[in-house]
Amino acid sequence: MEITAAIVKSQGSEFELEKVTLDEPGAEEVLVKIVATGICHTDMVARDFIMGSPDFPVILGHEGAGVIEKVGRDVHHLKVGDHVVLTYGFCGECEICRTGNPAYCYEFFDRNFSGANIEGHHHHHDHEGKDINDNFFSQSSFATYSIAHKNNVIPVPKDAPLEILGPLGCGIQTGAGAVINTLKIKVGSSIVISGTGAVGLSAVMAAKASSATVIIAVDINDDRLAFAKELGATHTINSLNENVREKIREILPNGVQFAVDTTGRSEVINNSLNSLAPVGEMAIIGVATKPLELETNIFLTKGYKIKFVNQGDSVSEEFIPKLIKMYLHGQFPFDKLIKTYAFGDINQAVEDSEKGRTIKAVLKIGEYNK
Repeated sequence: MEITAAIVKSQGSEFELEKVTLDEPGAEEVLVKIVATGICHTDMVARDFIMGSPDFPVILGHEGAGVIEKVGRDVHHLKVGDHVVLTYGFCGECEICRTGNPAYCYEFFDRNFSGANIEGHHHHHDHEGKDINDNFFSQSSFATYSIAHKNNVIPVPKDAPLEILGPLGCGIQTGAGAVINTLKIKVGSSIVISGTGAVGLSAVMAAKASSATVIIAVDINDDRLAFAKELGATHTINSLNENVREKIREILPNGVQFAVDTTGRSEVINNSLNSLAPVGEMAIIGVATKPLELETNIFLTKGYKIKFVNQGDSVSEEFIPKLIKMYLHGQFPFDKLIKTYAFGDINQAVEDSEKGRTIKAVLKIGEYNK
């Protein structure tokens, strides 16, 4: 079938909307008509060819939401007409997946970053019939239609607003999951969250929903810090103007129990670690551009636990519906992060995201389909 997709043709170039041909779904795949897709920092990382991304040209996009139009013969838990959110790919069969850790699947790279499906097949082809790199996060949802594997297609309630649900498939589940799944913070806990982008603010909302009583947001943007307070932060620190370690010790003299880092910066991570109470725990989410350097000698007597976290340690088929229930009950207002754009304005949406004008951009692709 002929569809429209946003293609990156060379490293760091803009997205170009073009007509391409999409194959039929395979036995374990589904065809999804995309309603909307979030834009994530990882899309820009892939566009700029960092972190082992696929070759060019490539169709990116990995926070898709839409309606199933076809299912493969070996797909039995999904049906035509289902509203779905698309998330990361995993095999579901290896020992890592079977022990409840699909975000660390042995095949994670191949299923999400290789530029083809696990059999090495490309679903998209240009007007000359040449293959286009795709299957980004097992979906490539910067397109009017997407083919995804049955494992990473999550049915969602039809009374939930499908046009905003896509970011739950990656960025939002990552931040919220770091708090709820990884750190498992409890009522009355204290936490510091570094970085107030979509991932960090999702962590703030999850901490509030988990009844943490001290939630400290750290950033260099006063507007974002003020917004973090609206979403549940009890304290904010501008790290350009204040000493983070001293400020946290003023708030909590014995240190904070938990920390989440979304920056990937050594100095920020060390600030948080130096602010932890003994046996404190830290979740590191941010993608680093430089090797991480830790002040380990200081921490040897502290008993800290540091966990590098992918996708919020989420089993998405369970966690995404939970986040939707929390949203519908007013406990997780992630819609406040979202600004929508027309599909044709994808490059403006990317620019606004990179310059911090928009926290979570969502492309309304369904309108382009009409």
